[in-house]
Amino acid sequence: MAESDLTFRPMAAADLDRVLAIERAVFAAPWSRRSFEAELEGGASVPWVAERGGEVAAYLISWRVADELHIGNIAVAPALQRRGIGRELLAFCLAEASSRGIGYATLEVRVSNDRAIKLYEAFGFRPVAMRRSYYSDTGEDAIVMMRFFEGGEGEAR
Repeated sequence: MAESDLTFRPMAAADLDRVLAIERAVFAAPWSRRSFEAELEGGASVPWVAERGGEVAAYLISWRVADELHIGNIAVAPALQRRGIGRELLAFCLAEASSRGIGYATLEVRVSNDRAIKLYEAFGFRPVAMRRSYYSDTGEDAIVMMRFFEGGEGEAR
């Protein structure tokens, strides 16, 4: 069930403690604080947070390069998972990118992450390539997924 009390906004430096707590709880090879600080400083970076009750519940890091949106990380606080927060944050990010004329979106996902793959497929992402031994922590392969926005080449619906 989706949360109705979510708000979405650009990530700020003041969010980093909470974002790092989520990152460390969710990922086996978490990003460093400096990596997140660099994203906040970078011109191509598009970092978002979803707030629930005034607290960061989830975040998403993406980059705009020409007419592509590349999604790097999306994570929801473990205690708030399976409530539609990640789905709503992804929907917001994709709608925002589409409204800015982005033509397509790409991402990588672990081949073993069935839950994420199903989520991305529900948003029209389709597998287009495989990156062998992509993840440095396990050597696991990544599926490269892509979706086109309305009016884009090969529209995914």
